[in-house]
Amino acid sequence: MPLSPPVARQQLHTRRVVCQGFFREDGLWDIEGHITDEKSYEHANEWRGPLAPGEFVHDMKIRLTLDDKLTIVDVEAVTDKSPYRMCGDIAPQFRKLIGLRIGGGFHREVRARLGGVHGCTHIVELLGPVATTAFQTIASRKAQELIREHQVKMGTLPAQADAEGASAKPRRKPYMIDNCHAWAADSEVVKRWVPDFYTGPDAEAVRAALAGKIVEMES
Repeated sequence: MPLSPPVARQQLHTRRVVCQGFFREDGLWDIEGHITDEKSYEHANEWRGPLAPGEFVHDMKIRLTLDDKLTIVDVEAVTDKSPYRMCGDIAPQFRKLIGLRIGGGFHREVRARLGGVHGCTHIVELLGPVATTAFQTIASRKAQELIREHQVKMGTLPAQADAEGASAKPRRKPYMIDNCHAWAADSEVVKRWVPDFYTGPDAEAVRAALAGKIVEMES
């Protein structure tokens, strides 16, 4: 469903954010974010001179390399275009993210390490959709298939007893529960896909009916 027709207007600015998730041949994950800003008109810049319409004011990228636990093992950030010469100098500081796990409290830790004058506003903002992209990438069924294929190839597939033990562990509460209208703990979505964490009035009956059954989320 499109937005309603707007009143007559003039476009002045475009910001684009693109995030992508990749499975690497070494079994790790690369999550990349790219942010650009551009104006629809020529405007002055003291450092770069006049910027033509469509020329990037900002052009910045970040790559987080993660393990299967969503722990950051490597970081690379670059600034290709910026309004000030010194903007790119802060990019190496984003390696302070190494060791953090994407999950509860991630954004608080990002602000503690890279907030204010210790980071770049735009790359820090980019980490929001990058983190979401990490979940969307690694939590998918296809990702689990790729992990298993890599383990078979490397001879690191867990033994049957280990696999059974892992499947018997209590599930971790999915990050999206109670972080979205559709994913309220008492919603039909949670009832359907993660009934273990459903809190609606019929929660006990729902779990009893599904006892011993495996519910796999769409991905």
